[in-house]
Order: sequence, then structure tokens, then C-alpha cells
Amino acid sequence: MSVSRRSFLGGAALAAAGFAAKDSAAAKVGRFGKVKFCVFADIHYTPGTFPNSTKEWLGRIIDHAKAEKCDFIIHCGDFTSYPVRYSEYVDFYNNCGLPAYHVIGNHDDDGNPHEETLKAYRMECGHYFFDRNGFRFVIVDPNHIQYGNGKIVHYSKGNYFKKNSAAGDIIGVVPPEQLVWLRETIENSPYPCIVFSHQSFERPTGNACHNYRDVLKIFDDANRKVPGKVRMAINGHHHRDYIRTLNKVVYFDLNSANFDWIGTSRAHGKYTKEYLEANQLKSKVGGKVPFISWVDPIHAIVTMDVDGTIKIEGMESKFACGVTPESVGVRFDSCGRPTTAEVQSLEMKIKYS
Repeated sequence: MSVSRRSFLGGAALAAAGFAAKDSAAAKVGRFGKVKFCVFADIHYTPGTFPNSTKEWLGRIIDHAKAEKCDFIIHCGDFTSYPVRYSEYVDFYNNCGLPAYHVIGNHDDDGNPHEETLKAYRMECGHYFFDRNGFRFVIVDPNHIQYGNGKIVHYSKGNYFKKNSAAGDIIGVVPPEQLVWLRETIENSPYPCIVFSHQSFERPTGNACHNYRDVLKIFDDANRKVPGKVRMAINGHHHRDYIRTLNKVVYFDLNSANFDWIGTSRAHGKYTKEYLEANQLKSKVGGKVPFISWVDPIHAIVTMDVDGTIKIEGMESKFACGVTPESVGVRFDSCGRPTTAEVQSLEMKIKYS
């Protein structure tokens, strides 16, 4: 089943049996079994290259998360291509006053070695998990290149740009050892799981996770053993707003907080001089820019209850300067998903047995 605008999926509530209720800190404040978080993706902070590269733009997301009394905030990758160069911006997020989590995106490792990205983001590893309010949040890292000889390495200093398809190189791979870790992390969890990644696990095309079927099998196997063990998977990367359910797992393809990349072949000169100057944009292709952007930093507030309720509070924006997808000759991606300046809202309640 797919959900492409505001909608409701019916179904009687059923408390998930077999999940432990031992999060004492959450229980003291009456939030065990219910969690609320702010999630955004692909903000692409790069002054002079992309629009809205300001603390104010990110600050609007953080302020909303605080106003909604979220338990934490998390981004789904492509925070900035230069985490070391823009350490002040990274620390603005890290020290925002809420627990702030990172998901590694392909572009987070463009301008520096992967190890330096991890240090800047205060991460020990690109894949990890944390437990909060009776849920387990699992961060998966498909940002690996598998060379034709079978060797797998993490993205680092933009090495994935040098992929040689003729030699059998593959990008967007979750390595075997991480798949083992993922299976164990989910199976050993006393709580229902929500999974975050940069690349999608439900898209068959469009530079998604290459071995997504291996990940889906882990989800489905876990849910066969304990219904409702994996409830949701949220990704960025594709700059699209789309939601679908597969085997009672909700897959949330989260739109960019900033723009849609349309490519140099479709670069346009439709933005006003004032807009370009206000965003300090340096044109790279004959007075044109290869993206269309939004007026607001779109993101989502997600509330989940152990009874099967999932609520997504999205937001609508507009295209900057009225430059629409149609006006630049682009509309759908390879999965048939349109470019929109919004994150949809919906509420659903799923019965897990």
C-alpha cells in the first residue's frame, strides 16, 4: 500500500506483546511507550553553492522541535559536504539543546576523510542505535562502495564519484558485517524499532541502497518472529516526499529541507538577481543553477505510540521565486515520484497481529 498525500490507515489498536517496559526514566515522566521526534534531511549547508546555507534556516527546524517538546532531533544525512570546514555550523546543531543525532549521507564525506566526519559529528561509527521511551532507534549506514574485486570501503573524500561501473564497482552498499549487526540489534531489542538511513530501503531504482533486499529480509524476518518489531524506516537522499507500507512497515521517503537537485543539464537562470545575491550563490554553469528550492525548511514531527499509532506532522512550503518543476522541465524521478515543496502529514494505526 502506498500513501502519497494526507491519509489515514485504519485498524484497531493492539498493544505490542513481548516488549519490555523497563525504561524507568521515561516512565517517571509518563512517556514510556510514546515518543516524539523531529526529523529532517538533506539540508546541504554549503555557502556559495546551495541556497539557504545559514544557521537561521537550521534554527527554524530546531526551534520548531523545541516548541513541540520533541524528545530528540535527527537528520537523515547530507547535513554538509564539509563537516570540518563548517564545524561552527555542525556544533550549532550538536549543541542545540535537544539530543541531536546524525545519519551519515553520501555528501557528508565529500570534503574530508570519513574518520574526520565522524569526529565532527561526535559519532564513533556510522551505524549505531539508541533506546528512548520504549523504542529502539537504529541508524544504518549504506555509504559504502564495493569494488569489482569484492573489496568494500566506506565513502571518504568523495571516492564514490570515481565508481567504475565497467569494472563492476557498486555504490550504496550495506556491508555483510553491518547486516549481521543490524539483524542482532533488532532481534535483541526489547522494544519496537524505527530505522533511519540516508538511502532508501524500499526503492528499486534511483541510487537507493544496492542490497536493499537484504535489509528488507531482516525487517520481515524480525516481524515474523515478533509482530511489530520493526515499525518504520525513514530515509533522505532522494529529495522526495513519499510514504508507503510494506508488510506493515511504514517507509518514509523524506523530502529535502532545502531544494531539489535537477542537474546541470537542466540548470536554469530563472532566479532573480536579488535571490541569488541574498543566498550568495556563485553560478557554476553560464549564469544558471542546477536546483529548485523552497521558501521554508520543510521537515516533520513524528509521534509514535506502542499501540501502533504513527503520526507525521509535515508542512507545506512554496517554490522560491515561483520556479516550479514544470517551468524547468522536470517533474518525476525514476520511481515516478514528483518534486514537491512539502512534507506530507498523516496518521495511521496498525494492528500487528
